[in-house]
Amino acid sequence: MSETTVKMQLTGVRRENPGDAFVVDLREVEAPGRMLTIFIGVGEWQAIRFALEGRDTSRPLTHDLLKSVIESLGASLETVVITELRDEVYFAELLLNTGDTTITVESRTSDALALAARFDATVLVSSKVLEAAGYRDSDDDQPESVIAEFREFIDTVSPDDFEES
Repeated sequence: MSETTVKMQLTGVRRENPGDAFVVDLREVEAPGRMLTIFIGVGEWQAIRFALEGRDTSRPLTHDLLKSVIESLGASLETVVITELRDEVYFAELLLNTGDTTITVESRTSDALALAARFDATVLVSSKVLEAAGYRDSDDDQPESVIAEFREFIDTVSPDDFEES
């Protein structure tokens, strides 16, 4: 992999309004603040959510099956790389470690992230992708002192403070 990548953490999945779209959120690990939000299908949203929550299902889901197949072949998923953004579509690769070699497999990004959640694999994003589609988390724009002051206010305020005289 010759292109520069940035390590990201899969922070969660959510429903985004309007239209109740499903998204997965990634946050930069080394210099927190840059985020990447990717729209995904409901099936992948549920698969990622279940994996992040450690929820077991009575029967294996598709991504559980694929994890079992990979492990049965003596391999493990070490890294997921989001390599490209083209025409609003993200492209990804799975880097499978067999002990002797690394095998690269193309994947839909949503499937790659669902597997990353199951394997606790590293997630990398191409710097070019992050520059094109990443954004700063607005929560990181607030200095800690402002946040601490607001928390103190919330902890000490009572409904009586808002009564009219």
